Amino acid sequence: MRAIVAGGDTRFEFSTAYDTGHVATGASIACSGVCLTVIDRGAGWFAVSVSAETLARTTMGAWTEGMPVNFERALCLGDELGGHIVSGHVDGVARLVSVDPEGDSKRLVFEAPAELARFVAPKGSVALDGVSLTVNEVEGARFGVNIIPHTLAVTTLGLIAPGDRVNMEIDMLARYVARLLERD
Repeated sequence: MRAIVAGGDTRFEFSTAYDTGHVATGASIACSGVCLTVIDRGAGWFAVSVSAETLARTTMGAWTEGMPVNFERALCLGDELGGHIVSGHVDGVARLVSVDPEGDSKRLVFEAPAELARFVAPKGSVALDGVSLTVNEVEGARFGVNIIPHTLAVTTLGLIAPGDRVNMEIDMLARYVARLLERD
Protein backbone atom coordinates (compact mmCIF):
# COMPACT_ATOMS: atom_id res chain seq x y z
CA MET A 1 0.00 0.00 0.00
CA ARG A 2 1.60 3.21 -1.18
CA ALA A 3 -0.92 5.87 -0.11
CA ILE A 4 -4.48 6.37 1.12
CA VAL A 5 -6.17 9.70 0.41
CA ALA A 6 -9.58 10.35 1.97
CA GLY A 7 -12.19 12.26 0.00
CA GLY A 8 -15.74 11.81 -1.30
CA ASP A 9 -14.45 8.36 -2.24
CA THR A 10 -11.11 7.15 -0.89
CA ARG A 11 -8.15 6.91 -3.24
CA PHE A 12 -5.85 3.95 -2.66
CA GLU A 13 -2.47 3.86 -4.39
CA PHE A 14 -0.57 0.60 -4.62
CA SER A 15 3.04 -0.15 -5.50
CA THR A 16 3.30 -3.18 -7.76
CA ALA A 17 5.72 -5.30 -9.75
CA TYR A 18 3.13 -5.47 -12.57
CA ASP A 19 4.17 -3.80 -15.79
CA THR A 20 1.69 -0.95 -15.38
CA GLY A 21 2.38 0.12 -18.95
CA HIS A 22 0.10 -2.79 -19.87
CA VAL A 23 -2.59 -1.91 -17.31
CA ALA A 24 -5.27 0.26 -18.87
CA THR A 25 -7.22 2.91 -17.01
CA GLY A 26 -10.53 1.19 -16.32
CA ALA A 27 -8.95 -2.25 -15.89
CA SER A 28 -10.04 -4.42 -12.99
CA ILE A 29 -7.52 -5.59 -10.42
CA ALA A 30 -8.56 -7.53 -7.31
CA CYS A 31 -6.78 -6.14 -4.27
CA SER A 32 -6.83 -8.74 -1.46
CA GLY A 33 -10.00 -10.07 -3.02
CA VAL A 34 -11.77 -6.76 -3.69
CA CYS A 35 -12.32 -6.12 -7.41
CA LEU A 36 -11.41 -2.47 -8.06
CA THR A 37 -11.11 -0.23 -11.12
CA VAL A 38 -7.79 1.37 -12.03
CA ILE A 39 -8.27 5.16 -12.25
CA ASP A 40 -4.64 6.24 -12.56
CA ARG A 41 -1.24 4.60 -12.99
CA GLY A 42 2.45 5.22 -13.40
CA ALA A 43 5.65 3.20 -13.46
CA GLY A 44 5.36 0.64 -10.65
CA TRP A 45 2.06 1.87 -9.19
CA PHE A 46 -1.68 2.17 -9.79
CA ALA A 47 -4.57 3.92 -8.05
CA VAL A 48 -8.21 3.01 -7.45
CA SER A 49 -11.21 4.88 -6.04
CA VAL A 50 -13.09 3.12 -3.24
CA SER A 51 -16.64 3.93 -2.14
CA ALA A 52 -17.85 4.12 1.45
CA GLU A 53 -19.92 0.95 0.79
CA THR A 54 -16.79 -1.01 -0.12
CA LEU A 55 -14.91 0.34 2.90
CA ALA A 56 -17.78 -0.74 5.18
CA ARG A 57 -18.25 -4.25 3.74
CA THR A 58 -14.62 -5.34 3.34
CA THR A 59 -11.43 -5.11 5.37
CA MET A 60 -10.31 -2.09 3.32
CA GLY A 61 -11.54 0.37 5.96
CA ALA A 62 -8.76 -0.87 8.25
CA TRP A 63 -5.97 -0.86 5.66
CA THR A 64 -2.92 1.31 6.33
CA GLU A 65 -0.07 2.66 4.26
CA GLY A 66 2.78 0.18 3.95
CA MET A 67 0.70 -2.96 4.47
CA PRO A 68 1.03 -5.77 1.91
CA VAL A 69 -1.86 -6.55 -0.43
CA ASN A 70 -2.54 -9.52 -2.74
CA PHE A 71 -3.12 -8.57 -6.40
CA GLU A 72 -4.91 -10.54 -9.11
CA ARG A 73 -5.38 -9.23 -12.64
CA ALA A 74 -8.65 -9.97 -14.41
CA LEU A 75 -8.78 -13.14 -16.47
CA CYS A 76 -8.79 -12.50 -20.21
CA LEU A 77 -10.61 -14.67 -22.71
CA GLY A 78 -8.17 -17.34 -23.84
CA ASP A 79 -6.07 -17.28 -20.65
CA GLU A 80 -5.36 -20.55 -18.87
CA LEU A 81 -7.77 -21.18 -15.99
CA GLY A 82 -5.48 -22.58 -13.31
CA GLY A 83 -7.76 -22.67 -10.29
CA HIS A 84 -11.19 -21.83 -8.99
CA ILE A 85 -13.30 -19.09 -10.55
CA VAL A 86 -13.10 -15.98 -8.37
CA SER A 87 -15.00 -12.79 -9.20
CA GLY A 88 -13.56 -10.32 -6.70
CA HIS A 89 -17.01 -9.64 -5.27
CA VAL A 90 -16.48 -9.90 -1.52
CA ASP A 91 -19.41 -11.55 0.25
CA GLY A 92 -18.29 -10.82 3.80
CA VAL A 93 -15.42 -10.80 6.25
CA ALA A 94 -14.16 -13.97 7.98
CA ARG A 95 -12.03 -14.08 11.12
CA LEU A 96 -8.94 -16.28 11.60
CA VAL A 97 -9.47 -18.51 14.64
CA SER A 98 -6.29 -20.59 14.70
CA VAL A 99 -3.08 -21.48 12.87
CA ASP A 100 -1.50 -24.90 13.39
CA PRO A 101 1.43 -26.61 11.66
CA GLU A 102 0.49 -29.59 9.51
CA GLY A 103 3.52 -31.18 7.87
CA ASP A 104 5.29 -28.39 5.97
CA SER A 105 1.96 -26.58 5.58
CA LYS A 106 -0.23 -24.71 8.02
CA ARG A 107 -3.87 -25.42 8.82
CA LEU A 108 -5.82 -22.18 9.16
CA VAL A 109 -9.26 -22.26 10.73
CA PHE A 110 -11.60 -19.37 9.96
CA GLU A 111 -15.03 -18.39 11.20
CA ALA A 112 -17.41 -17.26 8.47
CA PRO A 113 -20.16 -14.71 9.07
CA ALA A 114 -23.36 -16.57 10.05
CA GLU A 115 -25.12 -15.63 6.81
CA LEU A 116 -22.30 -17.16 4.71
CA ALA A 117 -21.57 -20.32 6.70
CA ARG A 118 -24.12 -22.40 4.76
CA PHE A 119 -22.22 -21.74 1.51
CA VAL A 120 -18.98 -23.34 2.76
CA ALA A 121 -18.62 -27.07 2.08
CA PRO A 122 -15.81 -29.61 2.47
CA LYS A 123 -13.82 -29.86 -0.79
CA GLY A 124 -15.61 -26.75 -2.05
CA SER A 125 -13.73 -23.54 -2.70
CA VAL A 126 -13.50 -20.22 -0.92
CA ALA A 127 -11.42 -17.13 -1.66
CA LEU A 128 -9.77 -15.45 1.33
CA ASP A 129 -8.13 -12.09 0.67
CA GLY A 130 -8.34 -13.05 -3.00
CA VAL A 131 -6.53 -16.38 -2.56
CA SER A 132 -8.60 -19.26 -3.92
CA LEU A 133 -8.48 -22.26 -1.57
CA THR A 134 -10.03 -25.69 -1.13
CA VAL A 135 -11.99 -26.16 2.10
CA ASN A 136 -10.79 -29.18 4.11
CA GLU A 137 -13.41 -29.38 6.83
CA VAL A 138 -16.44 -27.51 8.11
CA GLU A 139 -17.86 -27.41 11.62
CA GLY A 140 -20.73 -24.95 12.01
CA ALA A 141 -19.49 -21.53 10.92
CA ARG A 142 -15.84 -22.62 11.17
CA PHE A 143 -13.86 -24.09 8.31
CA GLY A 144 -10.27 -25.15 7.79
CA VAL A 145 -7.92 -24.75 4.86
CA ASN A 146 -4.36 -25.98 4.35
CA ILE A 147 -1.85 -23.42 3.14
CA ILE A 148 1.32 -24.78 1.50
CA PRO A 149 4.68 -23.04 2.08
CA HIS A 150 4.68 -21.39 -1.38
CA THR A 151 1.29 -19.75 -0.77
CA LEU A 152 2.37 -18.68 2.73
CA ALA A 153 5.46 -17.03 1.21
CA VAL A 154 3.82 -15.19 -1.71
CA THR A 155 0.48 -14.04 -0.22
CA THR A 156 -0.62 -12.14 2.85
CA LEU A 157 -1.97 -15.39 4.36
CA GLY A 158 1.53 -16.07 5.71
CA LEU A 159 1.35 -12.85 7.74
CA ILE A 160 -2.03 -13.14 9.47
CA ALA A 161 -2.60 -14.15 13.08
CA PRO A 162 -5.63 -15.36 15.06
CA GLY A 163 -8.19 -12.59 15.36
CA ASP A 164 -7.26 -11.02 12.01
CA ARG A 165 -10.03 -10.47 9.48
CA VAL A 166 -9.93 -11.39 5.80
CA ASN A 167 -12.17 -10.67 2.82
CA MET A 168 -14.24 -13.74 1.97
CA GLU A 169 -15.79 -14.70 -1.34
CA ILE A 170 -17.93 -17.81 -1.37
CA ASP A 171 -17.89 -20.36 -4.17
CA MET A 172 -19.79 -18.99 -7.16
CA LEU A 173 -21.54 -22.31 -7.81
CA ALA A 174 -22.72 -22.50 -4.18
CA ARG A 175 -24.20 -19.01 -4.49
CA TYR A 176 -26.30 -19.92 -7.53
CA VAL A 177 -27.36 -23.35 -6.28
CA ALA A 178 -28.62 -21.76 -3.05
CA ARG A 179 -30.50 -19.12 -5.03
CA LEU A 180 -32.18 -21.77 -7.16
CA LEU A 181 -33.15 -23.79 -4.08
CA GLU A 182 -34.72 -20.69 -2.48
CA ARG A 183 -37.21 -20.53 -5.35
CA ASP A 184 -38.67 -23.97 -4.59
